[in-house]
Amino acid sequence: MKKSLLSLAILVATAALPAAAQRLPATPKRVVTDTYFGKKVVDNYRWLEDTNSPEVQAWFKAQGDYTTQTLDQIPGRDKLIQTFEEYDKLLAVRYGEIKQRGNRYFYRRTLPNEKVGKLYMRDGKAGPEKLLFDPVAYNKQKSFALTAFTPSPDGQLMVVGLQEGGAELSTLRIMSVATKAFRPESIPAVFGGAVDWLPDNSGFLYTPQNSADPKDPKGNLDTKGRLHRLGTAPTADPDLFSRAKNPAMGIRPDQYPIMYFSADRAQLYGELSSVDRRSNSWVATPAEVGKPKIAWKRLAVPTDSVYAYYKIGGKLYLHSVKGAPNGRVLVTDAAAPSPATAAVLLPESPQNITRFVATKDYLFVVLSDGINEKIRQYSPATKQWADVPLPSKGTVGIEPYDASSSNEALIYTTSWNDPGKLYDYSPASRKLALSAFHVPMNYPGVADLVVEELEVPSHDGTMVPLSLVYRKDLKKDGNAVCFMTGYGAYGVSATPYFSRRNLALLNQGVVLAETHPRGGSEKGQKWYRAGYQVTKPNTWKDFIACGEYLVKNQYTSPQRLIGEGTSAGGILIGRAITERPDLFAAAISNVSCSNALRMENSPNGPVNVPEFGSVKDSAQCMALYEMDAFQHVVPGTKYPAVLCVGGMNDPRVIVWQPGKFAAALQSASASGKPVLMQVNYDNGHFTEDKKVAFRNFANMYAFALWQAGHPNFQPAATAVK
Repeated sequence: MKKSLLSLAILVATAALPAAAQRLPATPKRVVTDTYFGKKVVDNYRWLEDTNSPEVQAWFKAQGDYTTQTLDQIPGRDKLIQTFEEYDKLLAVRYGEIKQRGNRYFYRRTLPNEKVGKLYMRDGKAGPEKLLFDPVAYNKQKSFALTAFTPSPDGQLMVVGLQEGGAELSTLRIMSVATKAFRPESIPAVFGGAVDWLPDNSGFLYTPQNSADPKDPKGNLDTKGRLHRLGTAPTADPDLFSRAKNPAMGIRPDQYPIMYFSADRAQLYGELSSVDRRSNSWVATPAEVGKPKIAWKRLAVPTDSVYAYYKIGGKLYLHSVKGAPNGRVLVTDAAAPSPATAAVLLPESPQNITRFVATKDYLFVVLSDGINEKIRQYSPATKQWADVPLPSKGTVGIEPYDASSSNEALIYTTSWNDPGKLYDYSPASRKLALSAFHVPMNYPGVADLVVEELEVPSHDGTMVPLSLVYRKDLKKDGNAVCFMTGYGAYGVSATPYFSRRNLALLNQGVVLAETHPRGGSEKGQKWYRAGYQVTKPNTWKDFIACGEYLVKNQYTSPQRLIGEGTSAGGILIGRAITERPDLFAAAISNVSCSNALRMENSPNGPVNVPEFGSVKDSAQCMALYEMDAFQHVVPGTKYPAVLCVGGMNDPRVIVWQPGKFAAALQSASASGKPVLMQVNYDNGHFTEDKKVAFRNFANMYAFALWQAGHPNFQPAATAVK
């Protein structure tokens, strides 16, 4: 009887708003037919791609307004925001991006009552704090956040990157550390605010976008690596590294030409940055910066499969996956680097190299078995490898305070049920000590969490890792709500991490399932390439297999299973629900790539061709069609409840990608369950603004928990019409 009543409650809940959802006017279908290598493809909502059209803007506003009205009525949503805020207050202060210059330490600090972080400094780690910059006070009429900060080598000047409205395109300002005053220069449209200072502190290298408009289709094509000299007009900053400047290099329009110096400032590197992790790079002497044209020498070509490199003394150390899918470390002469003839310093092992870092005199590699990580260090002076002593299992990381002058590093540890710790580490003594920047964390319910690390069979028999976190009082009877998430792209691995937002779900009895589908690098380069372009279907099929395992073993049921995918994970969740709509109660398609066949026609599409493929290639085009959730929506299908989310300031995934998917599902679904389109006007792909972030995640979670029948999120019976 209890199970029957529960099923009835789910039916009542999911029937509550679809009737009201009919009040949204039907989205007009305006058929456009394309032919790709003989295959005809119909697009009913191509017109939604014109985000400058008043009609399209009105459509998104109507969708967003209706979604907001709907989400505002869900019981438990505001309580979820309150829980996020309460957990946030339990961390007395949050430190981030700690950078050392001499005896000065610069860092971002965020207090619980602050929406965004401020820039501080200390003279010495234990010295008194000094506020350098408050982005909120910078302009109280607008909502600014600090995207990045880069101190000059002498620590006297600071480049800060400022963003507005959640956009990642930053305006650069130059500040005097002593006076906190800004110089007159202002440089717009720099992605992430990234720069590298000249060794003599007289200026910096940077690569701006062509436009500050994230919707500009030419904004990130044919960008140029530029030099800014202090006191000069940014409009006159010379082009040092670009397709126009270096026509013989074969630079593609979608590649970002970036420049930076080795930590010892003895070499200048030019790198063609893209989503392809394989280095495409050149090297020169710093003196070349002042010349009309830099005399570049080849460092690595993509077929060398070098992921990263660091110079220590006269040697260049390379992280390479060529002939070694799990990665190995090579060493070559820094003055005349040759990956092809480099000596093997650390052979490939069963563990995957996930990070590669250097301090002034030491090299570090982070090795992973797919879940747990360890750190090994190498001393060029003694030519010896050694393990870094770590106090716990899970995810670990290491960041140098200042690789140009110090060997001291910051090590962090965390896991699914461990908020983590920060340690100062001396590689010479191999000693760890709690850092002055570590803040004790104690959250409710953590001690009651259970972690299971499993492997489940996928559609082709491949064993796929699955991480489960839940309260120890879980009853495996199929009645628990399960929040299952996945990504599986760009070789990004879902390593264990602690999340206060996840804890808010876990403490309400939700099972958290983190999938590790092919397309990530949990099992090395082979795992990544098995979910890439023509093999991409493995990504969503692995995700489906994890859901089937959870149902079969009664962690949850199809009436209780929530699926979520963000960004490139939109391919995963979109194709999972179009292939197996019966498996899910609800889905969250967050800032999602949902129309892969048309991604190349969006501003950030060309730069992602190396990852997903191009419609200009027959095999890749058909693979893109398979990835395209929008193109696999079938009228009359009983789809789960779906919340699509898009950001109007998103420079990575343009808002019409999730928008078209929402329109197609609203028209096609026969389940009677709601399909909503949340539109964020104060957010991009993500945001640092805690108030905005808490609201966004509470909206997504509340919608999904409502539709999965969680008792704390069900509308009153009187709401059913």
